[in-house]
Amino acid sequence: MSGKKLIDPTSLPYRPCVGAVVFNKEGLVWIGERSPNAELTPGDPVWQLPQGGIDKGEDPLPAARRELYEETSIQTVSLLAEAEGWFDYDLPPELVGIALKGKYRGQRQKWFAFRFEGDESEINVLEPGDGSAEAEFISWRWEPIEHLPSLIVPFKRKVYEQVVSAFRHLAP
Repeated sequence: MSGKKLIDPTSLPYRPCVGAVVFNKEGLVWIGERSPNAELTPGDPVWQLPQGGIDKGEDPLPAARRELYEETSIQTVSLLAEAEGWFDYDLPPELVGIALKGKYRGQRQKWFAFRFEGDESEINVLEPGDGSAEAEFISWRWEPIEHLPSLIVPFKRKVYEQVVSAFRHLAP
């Protein structure tokens, strides 16, 4: 026995978060390769869209723009759409009490779609936020939106399927 006490996930809240789907002019979506962290186990897919927590008193849309900048340095975007409702996922039992600083059972996310209107030289995942934020990605690429669910860790797949369904109409 490992000695680690299992935490009842239902005793923890969901972390309020936002996510950003960024389309380029060709209709492809920006996706980043995650830096290693507690949520990943060997063999897991390592790609993810920009996402992060909503600060106390912050509205979701400004939070999405802030997170996008802090993770990718992207600022030159226009809002295309906001997904109806909130999407949530639960952490796998072995990550409850570890991932998300051990405070949450998973995340409840509000998603937004943006059109990237800048030059790709604006994108900097290694020193994001003009060097003011910690890097969460080690590389990035553009992908068709339909590929997203297969590129994410399995426990977030349902949310990514909902994101694809919400924004598929924005891709050519």
